[in-house]
Amino acid sequence: MPIDILLNENFELQIAEGDFVSGESTYEHQRTLLLADKGEIKLFPKNGVGVRRYLEHEAPDELAREIRQEFYADGMTVNEIKIGEDLEINIDADYGD
Repeated sequence: MPIDILLNENFELQIAEGDFVSGESTYEHQRTLLLADKGEIKLFPKNGVGVRRYLEHEAPDELAREIRQEFYADGMTVNEIKIGEDLEINIDADYGD
């Protein structure tokens, strides 16, 4: 379970009482990997799913494969990925202990 500085819904740093907020960050790592296109993460330019690219595709299997590969490369264990007809994504993945 990774502990990191937390971000809000707009990917801005959360600040409370004049200091950064830290906490369990698995969900944030997943969200960042899903939304980032390859090349957007400066230190790791080959990382990112770029889920927006899949909005125009009707290939949820390709999206699931890309998610699984990126999460695995980031050190997560992916137990299940469900992609609905409306492209709603439910992911069961974590870093383990």
